[in-house]
Amino acid sequence: MNKEQKGFMDKAWDLQHSIESRQKRIGKGKYGRVLKMARKPTNEEYERTSMITGAAILLIGAIGFVIYILRELAVPAILSLF
Repeated sequence: MNKEQKGFMDKAWDLQHSIESRQKRIGKGKYGRVLKMARKPTNEEYERTSMITGAAILLIGAIGFVIYILRELAVPAILSLF
């Protein structure tokens, strides 16, 4: 039976089998050791990571704002001199 002749249920079963086979291989690939060592972070680790991430977001936003201000105010002032 080729792919054009397969019914909806046969296609669904094939998809289900492919998903299950991929799931069985998750812990055996090149990232398997990392997944086995992974654990839920403690509250302290989570808070520290959140603080660092928030600070980085604010820093990137501040840099973007400074660039915006320079573009809107400083560049036209410099160009008006020429």
